[in-house]
Amino acid sequence: MKKPSCVLSVLLLTALMAAGQKKNFTYEQAFRSRTPDFIKSLPDVEGWADDDHYIEMRSGGSKMVAMLVEAKSGKAVAYEPKNEPVVFAEQDDIFFTDGIQSPRQLTRSVEKEMNPQLSPDNKWVGYTRNNNLFALEVSTGKEIQFTTDGSELILNGYASWVYYEEILGRASRYKAFWWSPDSRHICFMRFDDTQVPMFPIYYAEGQHGFIERTHYPKVGDKNPETKLGIVSIDTPAVVWTDFNPKDDQYFGTPVWTPQGKLWVQWMPRSQDNLKVYEINTSNGSKKEVYDEKQQTWISLDDYNRFTFMEGTDKLIIRSDKTGWSHLYLHDLSGKLLNAITSGEYTVTDIAAIDSKAKQVYFNARKENSARTDLYRAGFDGKGLTRLSFGEYNHIVNASPSGKYFISMYSSLSTPPRLTLADGKGKIIRELGDSKGSGFDGYNIPKTELVRVKSQDGIFDLPMTITYPAGFDPAKKYPVLISIYGGPDAGTVYDTWKTTGNTAWWSQEGIIQVSMDNRSSGHFGKKGMNYIYRQLGKYEMEDYMQCARWLKQQSFVDGAKICITGTSFGGYLTCMALTYGASEFNYGVANASVTDWQLYDTHYTERFMDTPAENPEGYKNTAVLTHAGKYNGLLRIVHGSTDDNVHMQNSIQLIDWLEDKGKHFEFMLYPGERHGIGSNSIAKGLHNRTEAYRFYYRNLLNKELPEAFSK
Repeated sequence: MKKPSCVLSVLLLTALMAAGQKKNFTYEQAFRSRTPDFIKSLPDVEGWADDDHYIEMRSGGSKMVAMLVEAKSGKAVAYEPKNEPVVFAEQDDIFFTDGIQSPRQLTRSVEKEMNPQLSPDNKWVGYTRNNNLFALEVSTGKEIQFTTDGSELILNGYASWVYYEEILGRASRYKAFWWSPDSRHICFMRFDDTQVPMFPIYYAEGQHGFIERTHYPKVGDKNPETKLGIVSIDTPAVVWTDFNPKDDQYFGTPVWTPQGKLWVQWMPRSQDNLKVYEINTSNGSKKEVYDEKQQTWISLDDYNRFTFMEGTDKLIIRSDKTGWSHLYLHDLSGKLLNAITSGEYTVTDIAAIDSKAKQVYFNARKENSARTDLYRAGFDGKGLTRLSFGEYNHIVNASPSGKYFISMYSSLSTPPRLTLADGKGKIIRELGDSKGSGFDGYNIPKTELVRVKSQDGIFDLPMTITYPAGFDPAKKYPVLISIYGGPDAGTVYDTWKTTGNTAWWSQEGIIQVSMDNRSSGHFGKKGMNYIYRQLGKYEMEDYMQCARWLKQQSFVDGAKICITGTSFGGYLTCMALTYGASEFNYGVANASVTDWQLYDTHYTERFMDTPAENPEGYKNTAVLTHAGKYNGLLRIVHGSTDDNVHMQNSIQLIDWLEDKGKHFEFMLYPGERHGIGSNSIAKGLHNRTEAYRFYYRNLLNKELPEAFSK
């Protein structure tokens, strides 16, 4: 009887020793990504060559080589991709290469050429110079100038700031022209900034400094007058589309259909009515093909709204008009044929279309709002089938018609893996596992997803909690909450999020939390509609409710609840230390909006209408309105040349805090834009280190470790 007992004791001791031998992350591993044995890279799948073969980059000694992999068998052969012509701008001129020969210089002007773009047939390149639109024939060097009135205030084919930031997107790099499929026409936007107020951004460089002039429309201001023009390389005279530039309106990104038709998205300044017009490129006349109205708003910057199916007379339109984002089948005249999807869940995007089988493959947050899965349904809306597997979040790369798909899947407790499956969801084989050779030897913090009932009882708000290493429910721990909080921009997902950085703060004894509010996307457009005309109010109240829940837990130190965020997250951090000061003690607010009257027209008025239409809404959601409740300690951080959220926002809050004799911290980063570190790596590192110093002093009651200063 004694021998088994002895064996049991030895086994127990061995298990305890093994647990004790798990290692913590060092500073180098946590903050300098030096943990190759913890998480390793997954296979680098670049995409699909066709329905049966995908392209994978593999190590070939001193360089990476492309391999063509047969999905069914896994057999791989060297892949020589087709040489594609490329144009690029360098030293203010444009260069061209056919992918074989050395780059050839196409322009040699004194002025700077911007945003070169090859035509679909690779014979022409479009670009802007001095805010005028040009095209150049690659073979001959023949240049066509389409417009001549470009200036500081008149921009042809180059976006006015508010269009770049809010409608066309930062990826456009201010490009505002689009080639037709036959390479014979260009549609472009012309902006007149004459009546758009100029916002001065001061640079302190040199003896006298200088001013950067940005035509930035704040809420209620005049927007740029916008016209859409069409030019042809055969007859370069501009054909203007049939819209009145004096109207208070917005245009979305124009769309050329596979048949060569031009579709233009239009909405009034109120942003509650989306119309799509088919444009006659010969005379600019328009014909309405789509009309959608909502009581709140419609997002114009939806880059996945239209999916045209080549070889058919059908297209799919994605819309959230029911309160949830879904797919609808239309014909090319704009007529609605039927809904493809419906219900209280969100379709995020289309992964593939099988026109022959009349099936669409799409990603949706259906089973769990914190996860994305792949589904298939018929064009007629029948046969909805989940294809992805398990309780994981899936990031899918599907073959052109959905015959196969590759999924990178993970969960809060499962590091990313890569798997190949067929179009019916049957797993063909595992392609990779990111677990490193030493993964099991590290102290990996536990993270779980919980849901907190909103104060009004309507929503179950999602929240992830990462517990301290060696968590003891009898102890009390400080809490660090990281948020963004903007509309349809949630951060809580059941996906792998543990990094060396996460593990470090767990080792130091901090509970790390991420939480989402009702407008985050978890509850569709239905949840977002609550914030209409009161941007920030419900978001803050939902976060306060989550903080209350945390403080009710026996293991939470309610006197040490710190919240941090950037941009919209910075705004909510400032609100947390004022409007929500009863629940939050500390905050680090980066690049914060402090009053929606200081932000741009298109973004803000989408949710708030104009100040003249909604004065109480603007007043009630301004940080200064609630500043009298300020309590705890707020750290304010801003870049001096932020052209998105102007430093004016932080200055006005600082002015009030100083006048009232309030204690706070402020850090200025000269020459930095909206993201600290975008212009200076050193400043980005400094900002992170100072934030960490704030956490150590206020949450852990000790000084920043010496390792951070090396």
